[in-house]
Amino acid sequence: MPAEDEQPQVFNPPNRLKMKLGGRLKGFDAEAIARAEAAIANMSSNFEEWLHDELNKLLEAHKVILNPAHSVKDIEAFYRTAHDLKGLGATYGYPIVSQFAASLCRLIDSPEGRDKAPIELLTAHVEAINASVRQRIKLDTHPIGHELLKELTKRVAVYGEPE
Repeated sequence: MPAEDEQPQVFNPPNRLKMKLGGRLKGFDAEAIARAEAAIANMSSNFEEWLHDELNKLLEAHKVILNPAHSVKDIEAFYRTAHDLKGLGATYGYPIVSQFAASLCRLIDSPEGRDKAPIELLTAHVEAINASVRQRIKLDTHPIGHELLKELTKRVAVYGEPE
């Protein structure tokens, strides 16, 4: 315990980012943000088409891994495609696709998971993503989407438990 006459010392570490920028750490440019938002709004008419393109990539990668002779590279490509959808689903207006893809990614996130994941569970995720896009189920508040997401998440959690 410090003596009563000792005062606590405060250390202020140097702001290395500010030093690297030469002290040029300024506020945001509101006009640049507005331009970026306008550009995204202009592109949003393409989101549905782009989502279908990503879905088709996932369906193709899934077909490849259904072949018992698929390689490690094939399953890694399938994982990368699912991971892309995890990030793009919500961006394209389908947050539930991101959630399904996140569940799929948790299942095959590691090389061990990729080796051991039941093909039926992989397929269930792919079919859920496909159905949500085809049926325009965008949110997890949709009754079917909600139940499907809940069941898939539960199955992935059970699968991930130690034996």
